[in-house]
Amino acid sequence: MKVGVPKEIKAHEYRVGLTPGAAREYVAAGHSVMIETDAGAGIGATDDDYRNAGATILTSAVEVFALTEMIVKVKEPQPSEWSQLRENHILFTYLHLAPDLDQATGLLESGCTATPMRL
Repeated sequence: MKVGVPKEIKAHEYRVGLTPGAAREYVAAGHSVMIETDAGAGIGATDDDYRNAGATILTSAVEVFALTEMIVKVKEPQPSEWSQLRENHILFTYLHLAPDLDQATGLLESGCTATPMRL
């Protein structure tokens, strides 16, 4: 599977969907991992850390969404990300749909399979 990790764009969100160690595990399991450049900066992970883990660095979120099948994020997708989700995408992230009808509608309209994380 082609796994993509875009940079988090929600205000004051500095985490990243996969650490370099997690990316290494996906690659070891036979998956391709594509990370948006500087996605790990908020946790101190460099693009080279991800490259050393076997991931490919892409220059934009647009590329991440266009070239992958599974999107891994920390926070719920923002409006500019809804339009990039496709029917064949699997979205794995924290979702807070009850208080956010626009987000729920955007995800439904994208046709993606949205799988919420649980703590």
